[in-house]
Amino acid sequence: MTMTPPWSGIFPDDGRPFVKMHGLRNHFIIIDGRAAPYAPSAAQIARICDVQIGVGGDQLLVIEQSARADARLRILNIDGREVGACGNATRCAAWLLMEEAGTDAVTLQTGAGVLACTRAAALEVSVQMGRITHDWEAFPLTRAVDTADLPLVHGPLSRGIASWIGNPHVTFFVRDLPTLDVAALARPVLTDPLFPDQVNVGLAEVLGPALMRLQVYERPGILTGACGTGACVAVRAAQMRGLVDKGPVRVQMGAGAVTVEIGEDGRTLMTGPVAYSFRGRLPRDMERTA
Repeated sequence: MTMTPPWSGIFPDDGRPFVKMHGLRNHFIIIDGRAAPYAPSAAQIARICDVQIGVGGDQLLVIEQSARADARLRILNIDGREVGACGNATRCAAWLLMEEAGTDAVTLQTGAGVLACTRAAALEVSVQMGRITHDWEAFPLTRAVDTADLPLVHGPLSRGIASWIGNPHVTFFVRDLPTLDVAALARPVLTDPLFPDQVNVGLAEVLGPALMRLQVYERPGILTGACGTGACVAVRAAQMRGLVDKGPVRVQMGAGAVTVEIGEDGRTLMTGPVAYSFRGRLPRDMERTA
């Protein structure tokens, strides 16, 4: 028996389809723009991502055609800014495309380059995140500084390490992370004049040679439950300081954990979970295509 969707005569059912997923409670609204382009305005992105009046999410993801990979992944922050990388977003998009194609591997073209993704287990994906760099011009920063020991002090935060992995991060090592007001401490760093495009701020605590705890305050000012790229750069920063071993490191965050392994060539492999939330259709007034 075919069931008619409830209230089908009240709400239109021809809006843009979306899927909502999350990686460690980092929520994404995923749009398929391969057949029909999708280019929402900054105001539309903000409305869609607003949990009070829209679908609700930390970022809007648009999957497009690519000549260099199986698909292109565009990652849009809630303020409309397009960013080059997000580990949790990449895992979710990769899982969706692998399910669609019935494969265990997929490549995604992102602002951080072409990323190879594989199915690690049920609802778990590994992503080759590329190389982490510390070139001050990649961020950009307003002036040349030692990115391995930033000349930056905000309260108890000092000696930060600035890293680029398709998006900008600065990592500070702290003690007793659960007792800290991370947002209050990180907000002045995010908006410091050294970072003209702002920066993601990670506070990390080393718990053992292969175990860390992390909280990231992300651009444009969100305290999320997990940050995949933040976990990658935190492990690299800890290795630079000799605080963790060279092998796989487990990074615990508020919503769960990922495993990060950095090879001798600097390439970074991140493995973590994904989850499906629900699917639906956007309202017709969200159907801007150019």
